[in-house]
Amino acid sequence: MESESKEHVIAMEVRDYECDMADGVNNSVYYNYLEHARHSLLKAGGINFAELARQRIGLVILKAEVEFLRSLVSGDRFSVHTRLYRVSKIRFEFHQQIFREPDRQLMLKAKVLGVTIDANDKPGLPAELEALVMPLCSTLPEVCA
Repeated sequence: MESESKEHVIAMEVRDYECDMADGVNNSVYYNYLEHARHSLLKAGGINFAELARQRIGLVILKAEVEFLRSLVSGDRFSVHTRLYRVSKIRFEFHQQIFREPDRQLMLKAKVLGVTIDANDKPGLPAELEALVMPLCSTLPEVCA
């Protein structure tokens, strides 16, 4: 159980063109939903992703684990829930879930591991960015034996 959770929630709606021939949301589109939610969390914390890119500070995804449980369909309303955890000096992990609304059916679970890269393309977290990121982080849950 998490001792502290700073969950960020964003509401969205499936658009027709995001669906594939099987009438569900195309798997690749879920990655866009997850990315939009991560950027929304950062923006809520005063972090401007575009400005960081202009400064050549990168927030780079190293690994994404996505478990597709059910398919959203055109017109579905859904929410993306995101928690951010610091897992090392320069690595952060986003835990994300997508719920269909209003029935709160869990549709997808994801863990996305990211790293910060400084203007010299080296792993590093500038102090001014660290000061903005840390208040967004949840406490890591205890590992069960």
